[in-house]
Amino acid sequence: MKKNILITGGAGFIGNHVVRLFVQKYPNYRIINLDKLTYAGNLANLTDIENEPNYVFVKADICDFEKMLEVFKTYGVTDVIHLAAESHVDRSIKDPFTFAQTNVMGTLSLLQAAKELWKEDYKKHRFYHVSTDEVYGALEFDDTLFTETTSYDPHSPYSASKAASDHFVRAFHDTYGMNIVISNCSNNYGPYQFPEKLIPLFINNIRHGKPLPVYGKGENVRDWLYVVDHARAIDIIFHEGKTGDTYNVGGFNEWKNLDLIKVMIKAVDKQLGKPEGHSLNLITFVTDRAGHDLRYAIDSRKLKNELGWEPSLQFEEGIELTVKWYLENQDWLDNVTSGEYEKYYEKMYGE
Repeated sequence: MKKNILITGGAGFIGNHVVRLFVQKYPNYRIINLDKLTYAGNLANLTDIENEPNYVFVKADICDFEKMLEVFKTYGVTDVIHLAAESHVDRSIKDPFTFAQTNVMGTLSLLQAAKELWKEDYKKHRFYHVSTDEVYGALEFDDTLFTETTSYDPHSPYSASKAASDHFVRAFHDTYGMNIVISNCSNNYGPYQFPEKLIPLFINNIRHGKPLPVYGKGENVRDWLYVVDHARAIDIIFHEGKTGDTYNVGGFNEWKNLDLIKVMIKAVDKQLGKPEGHSLNLITFVTDRAGHDLRYAIDSRKLKNELGWEPSLQFEEGIELTVKWYLENQDWLDNVTSGEYEKYYEKMYGE
């Protein structure tokens, strides 16, 4: 194999799309998918490629440094694409310790393993760290955008833990000369997203006629990117990104939460054969969450100008595809929301 790439968090939402892309596009790469299989990791996301000859799955915790050393040695890991992370802001508010442990110490564990095993020639190996736009803090309701030089200003335990991990990755480049690259991406949506996140949660709630809880007045603004486009960006950055550099990945696709929800309701009602606006009455305004940032918006012109990437879909197109996927894969959705998949993995791995 030309490369043995360790992709962490490959059974998660973004990770499974990256794993699938690399397995199918690069038959001369061996892809080692390492995932702890927490609540958000699901191997059912990868049944279509699980028997490919260049694919391997390893169940492990990135915080286990000795295990990471073992994986690096066993599979001759040449490169890392690091996506494994705790990523839900509400969960981070309730349990910041878990986020600090996984997102900071887990990243450090991988960095240290890479440093020890690659020290003969760091230039031959790449450590790609996938981060978030939330490390930049929040924007006002104006025309400003996050750029790669925007100062860090995290507001939640989640974004603080990701900011810390970003700093460790850069420190390993500056201190040891490790070949690293970082990307910070806006909100993703699309198939296989865990249904505690806004879009799959609301699709499922509309399907069952359940309330659609909207924080505050629904005025918070987010930039949305179809997950397959993010996977394409990761592919390009991994192969062509400049060592030690950062690339912002965004959709140039800002939506107020309430407006986004109305577009989603229209798409779901249409595909369920209901009259337009049928489910609008499910919108329920709830108390805003603590530290809820007003607006995120990514300037990804650097990625476009230097590496030639740009989104392939506008939101209305992407949401149509996304709604269609969830409605056509209701067994997957029901299996995840019921927790049955977790019981299966507990039985399979004895945990």
